[in-house]
Amino acid sequence: MAKYIDGFVLVVPKKNVAAYRKMAAWGKRTWMKHGALDYKECVGDDLRTSGMGGPKPLSFTKLAGVRPGETVWFSFIVFRSKKHRDEVNRKVMAEMSKHANAYKDMPMPFDVKRMAYGGFRVLVDA
Repeated sequence: MAKYIDGFVLVVPKKNVAAYRKMAAWGKRTWMKHGALDYKECVGDDLRTSGMGGPKPLSFTKLAGVRPGETVWFSFIVFRSKKHRDEVNRKVMAEMSKHANAYKDMPMPFDVKRMAYGGFRVLVDA
């Protein structure tokens, strides 16, 4: 079965990890409720890079511009297809709109300007 992934790389100050985890748990419940196949939030653990027989690859910390006291997160949501992703995200955004006033003054636990996001077609799967 073809799959589609929404992927995210973001930087979270270590002092905000608990707040981000709370937000991520709400996100997982919401996306799964509306039909996502899987939802993962992954915090950087071993972000050192080494040569793999060629030039040394760029680290996530360098790519994301991580500063002292910050950590990198890699997150992804799995869907059946791009069309399915669009349907699920439409439902999620509608639900988020219902709660917008309750969260309008809440500070984000990460810098949105340093977040990368994109949709990806899965070409190799188990």
